Amino acid sequence: MNFINRYLYLTIGLTLLFSNCRPATKVVAEKPKKPLNIILLIGDGMGLAQISAASVMNGGLFLELFSIIGLVKTSSADDYITDSAAGATAYSTGEKTYNGAIGLGVDSMPRITILEMAEKNGLSTGLISTCSVTHATPGSFFGHQKNREMHKEIAADFYGKGIDFMAGTGKPYFDVDKLKNQYNYNILTGKGPYKFDALSQHIWFYNDSIHPPKAAERGPWLLDATNAGISYLSNNKKGFFLMVEGSQIDWGGHDNDLNYMASELVDFDKAVKAALDFAKKDGNTLVIVTADHETGGLSLNAGSIADKKIDASFASKHHSGIMVPIYAYGPGAELFQGTMENTDVFKKMKTLYGF
Repeated sequence: MNFINRYLYLTIGLTLLFSNCRPATKVVAEKPKKPLNIILLIGDGMGLAQISAASVMNGGLFLELFSIIGLVKTSSADDYITDSAAGATAYSTGEKTYNGAIGLGVDSMPRITILEMAEKNGLSTGLISTCSVTHATPGSFFGHQKNREMHKEIAADFYGKGIDFMAGTGKPYFDVDKLKNQYNYNILTGKGPYKFDALSQHIWFYNDSIHPPKAAERGPWLLDATNAGISYLSNNKKGFFLMVEGSQIDWGGHDNDLNYMASELVDFDKAVKAALDFAKKDGNTLVIVTADHETGGLSLNAGSIADKKIDASFASKHHSGIMVPIYAYGPGAELFQGTMENTDVFKKMKTLYGF
């Protein structure tokens, strides 16, 4: 072997030796982008079977536009089967509690909610529900009571909370004159759409009944309220938090009424589309869609996609312990992939806000 060949072999050998001795390149996970705004949409009682049935019966859903999807475990602190109060409190406070508790821990002491944190940090806040806002899901974002049936006390917790936009009913627990004169609420009862240019006073998109009627009777009320809420709250350049509940999906499940359930889910899905449309244009908004639990133990036995028909049966008139889906779009959405506890949703929102 001549000198040149020996030199080449020696050079190659040394290169391979030292390249293997180099420290590995450190891989640093990118921090998720942080949103200014979060829109949390809760389909009460909405499990995968409910979504599957409504999709067939409606010829598709806007929920199917999401590419980031996960699963949520729903058990409460004292029962494998949660109720809406404990389920919503897990989302609003990040703690599991006993069934029936509104914004309290297992020790019956108040816990600060994500909405209250947003208020303290200068963000605008809103709640929308297709039932009375003293009910378990909306109530758990501002109220702190030992029992979900304490509607008068839950309503009393609302006064002075500073919530900028409300949509839902309040009868018979709220005093409309008090809301107007003492707490500066503009009560809107007509049909939208509305466009708001300032945050000069609070808004209540008021449905003048005990509960809003079923979707077939109330028309685009939930869609109008969602668009109005987003339009109003987005005037705050610091950001906002908005919770939107499709309450009566759950009621259709309790009634074992497939058509009722599906029509409410389709109506809720339109509010999801409104949130997505805004988030895509805005670029700083995280949209999260999930459920507090599944209702009815729905089973899909047969169907026809072409005919938009489903043959289904319910296992009970109560909630089940089935995991529910979670969908996310926007800055930080990647945190909502995989399987998680319901309390993790609060923790991820809090982290993304930087509270």
